[in-house]
Amino acid sequence: MPVVFVPKETESGETRVAAIPETVKGLIKLGLKPEVERGAGLSAGFADQDYADAGAALVGSEARGSADLVLGIQPPTPAQAKAQKAGSLSICSLQPSMNLSAVAALRDAKVTAMGLEFMPRISRAQKMDILSSQATCSGYQAVLLAAVHLPKMFPLMMTAAGTITPARVLVLGVGVAGLQAISTARKLGAVVEANDIRPACKEQVESLGGKFVDTGTPPDAETKGGYASETTQDFLKKQREILTKHITSADVVITTALIPGKKAPVLVTADMRKGMKPGSVIVDMAAAMGGNVEGTVKGQHVVVDGVTILGDANLPGQVAADASRMFARNVTAFLGEFVKAGALNLDMNNEILSAVTIVHDGQVRHQPTAQALAAQGN
Repeated sequence: MPVVFVPKETESGETRVAAIPETVKGLIKLGLKPEVERGAGLSAGFADQDYADAGAALVGSEARGSADLVLGIQPPTPAQAKAQKAGSLSICSLQPSMNLSAVAALRDAKVTAMGLEFMPRISRAQKMDILSSQATCSGYQAVLLAAVHLPKMFPLMMTAAGTITPARVLVLGVGVAGLQAISTARKLGAVVEANDIRPACKEQVESLGGKFVDTGTPPDAETKGGYASETTQDFLKKQREILTKHITSADVVITTALIPGKKAPVLVTADMRKGMKPGSVIVDMAAAMGGNVEGTVKGQHVVVDGVTILGDANLPGQVAADASRMFARNVTAFLGEFVKAGALNLDMNNEILSAVTIVHDGQVRHQPTAQALAAQGN
């Protein structure tokens, strides 16, 4: 019976866990033997006894070395990668371009490393999509953070002391995170505008009660995987000109734009931000990937020209219970793709396995990562 190990995350500020008591039962149904590191779920609200009651063995961190599969949220450190046995699997959000040393260690240890952020956007894989599930958490939490830091209330209020006008929120980027941000801001009573380079987003924005800000559509605005593609500098210039007046009239700006595998595009320049009212708030949801806003500091809250810029790098970790619940369900669904009655069938002709497998049999299969390692002489 293959052993699956769920570690306690060691990255600073990471409160999520890759399996919860509910999904431990699912792992057992797949024919796996779950082992959970003591304290792994505490930060997300899941007690050790709950894991034990669900059928997991409670173990120490050294159990990583004997496990057949290791499930994680964050990539392993190089030392953790070296600790895994040859032929085992590491399944997490790998982010290979930002963790080349860990990828090299996984390759040298002959560990098969799977990056769940590379899950293909096909119908069969929807229930395995960690990007969508975690983006839902991020979009929700981004609005709550903005509401806490904004020195006014979100909804329209008729009071004995007069009328309180609603907050104005502008969301840039209408993927899963952006749509959740629109929905949450509307529920709090804000007036919401939103922009995206993909024309299909207009109907989605309006269905949630927002107003779509049209800045035109560049060629090839969307990748085959359904993500926004990188645009030209000419288009970005035109987009910024149109958005500036909407940014300056907003109380809150939430930016969500990411290009898979690349630095986040700058949507809000310093000049655009300078027109915002003192007390306004920007939540840069792309802070971990370089930021959409000039002046963002990853992991920090800064005030520039009276505008608060929130650069929180792990918004899902701020709602760790539900973020873990969704991530764990994604992972369990993914394991069901190739684990049957305790047998692991790593068929690289399977389009899902092929897409997410970054390292296998001592080779780096993801070409951009392989080229980056080669450039380092590694």
